[in-house]
Amino acid sequence: MSSTANIWAIGDVQGCCQSLNDLLAQPEIAGDPQAHFWFAGDLVNRGPDSLATLNRVIALGERCTAILGNHDLHLLGVAAGIKKPGKSDTFTDILNAPNADELIDWLRYRPLAHYAQGHLMVHAGVLPKWDVDKTLSLAAEIETALRSPNWKTNLKKMYGNDPAHWSDDFSRNKRFRVIINALTRMRMCNVHGHMDFTYKHAPVADERLMPWFDVPGRVILNDDVTIIFGHWSTLGLLVRPDAVCLDTGCIWGGQLTAMRLRDHKLVQVNCEQQQKPFEL
Repeated sequence: MSSTANIWAIGDVQGCCQSLNDLLAQPEIAGDPQAHFWFAGDLVNRGPDSLATLNRVIALGERCTAILGNHDLHLLGVAAGIKKPGKSDTFTDILNAPNADELIDWLRYRPLAHYAQGHLMVHAGVLPKWDVDKTLSLAAEIETALRSPNWKTNLKKMYGNDPAHWSDDFSRNKRFRVIINALTRMRMCNVHGHMDFTYKHAPVADERLMPWFDVPGRVILNDDVTIIFGHWSTLGLLVRPDAVCLDTGCIWGGQLTAMRLRDHKLVQVNCEQQQKPFEL
């Protein structure tokens, strides 16, 4: 990628291909044919066009960096036969596609974290003790496991809520679970940086819990790095020097948001509501 090319970071699409097409057609984006795109995970599921969305992103080729979100991993789990489809899942079109194996392989080769130009993108969050190098290194452990011929067995070991904190001494399976949960599921933590998976709404003042990006003593807070993430539609758009949330609830009838890295300019399109019940 050219160091002068603009990068647009895009929030959770979740199978809303028409909204993605509308966003990419906006003059500031469409008028920049050299632009590159970072997708913050959850390309698929819950929306009406998971297959079309995946094909649209794949067609961007080297202009695209798409990281894995929890819904993307859920699709991999169903494809691997280790998870059952949920009642709200909408990725059957991918599983039934003639080239389903190729699509699944493309997805499992995506990163879980990506860094460039002072911006670190993950789907959900970064634990407070992790710096950029640590985050990328731990993400690479999962990426290697998913790209392995034994990826189905490896993925099976990545499910579970425990442990809820990080230790360098954890065994392989515990490491996998913490890394996956932090990068793709985390929203709230306690003051010690231990993850809580029960709270999914907008953050409120609470003595016990706080957003992961407000935990005291975060390492990256002192590194002049902006963490870009999605995953948290009830939080919505958040733009501050150290943290940017781009999940603006496209699937719920909100907006699909793109942010240009060099100046944090936002481009948004309104979305039709695709998911009626409140489910995350």
